[in-house]
Amino acid sequence: MDEGLLLGLLNTTPVVDGVQHDELAEAGPRWLAEHDHPASDDEWRALVAARDALQSVVRGQAGPAALTPFVEDVRQSASVDSSGVVWHLDLPEGRTTAARAVLAWDALRVSSPGRLRPCANPECRLFLIDHSKPNSARWCSMAVCGNRMKARRHYQRTRGEQ
Repeated sequence: MDEGLLLGLLNTTPVVDGVQHDELAEAGPRWLAEHDHPASDDEWRALVAARDALQSVVRGQAGPAALTPFVEDVRQSASVDSSGVVWHLDLPEGRTTAARAVLAWDALRVSSPGRLRPCANPECRLFLIDHSKPNSARWCSMAVCGNRMKARRHYQRTRGEQ
């Protein structure tokens, strides 16, 4: 599964010093090449659209049907070799990476429901995949967002007691 691709893609719109950045818009096809994916303009445009759709789906702002354009014409076939059945993925040219990201989202949705989510910090645009046993992770980073949110709550509690 391309879990790393999925999370990396979702997290290409970070907020840095209060300003949202778009790493795909800023880097263009270079982002694809740096992540060992086909780096054509078609791939890049499809990936930006898939990222935006995936972010909306994970945030609950859109339903899974929004991902349909990225998996149209995806086919899987099987062959047999000495180790057993081998599955081959046939991905549409010009949107192979977008299709892989959507397929990774679906695999995660099935295998680990509810574990992919946005960071609980409303000022953050990042996502996390919760691998904790109790499924209780809330922040993309405990050191950054978790600490900020806890400090903010502490300040509000102590300020309210005065």
